[in-house]
Amino acid sequence: MSAPIPDLARHPAALRVRKLPVPVAVHWMTASGVCHTLEGPVAYAAGDALLTGVQGEQWPVAREKFLATYEPVAPTAAGMDGQYRKRPADVFALRLDQPLELDVPAAGKHLHGNPGDWLLQYAPGDYGIVAASIFDRTYQIVPA
Repeated sequence: MSAPIPDLARHPAALRVRKLPVPVAVHWMTASGVCHTLEGPVAYAAGDALLTGVQGEQWPVAREKFLATYEPVAPTAAGMDGQYRKRPADVFALRLDQPLELDVPAAGKHLHGNPGDWLLQYAPGDYGIVAASIFDRTYQIVPA
């Protein structure tokens, strides 16, 4: 059963975190498909970015969202396969103390998290789950 969608901006246990400038490998998809992420299957469209993270984990990001939130790392040119890093931005995060199943209808995705994983809210209605070992290497808690 899926949990109700929380607003982490109002959650008393949520923290403000910032993505570290850790490069990820990006491949631009030429056809639609499904990526098997750590959270479960996520569909992508032709033209979307497929990212590979610090532990080989993969996830797709819609082209427009990707270009607005990531920047190329030289010598990669914007819109080309290569290395990118997320632009600095604070988001809300909640460390899970129990398993979580979350349907995010606006994004058309179903998220699954385990105790110790982090639920991130990038914007209203925009969520992701990050495994604890990946979170520790790619995010920092923003001091209050």
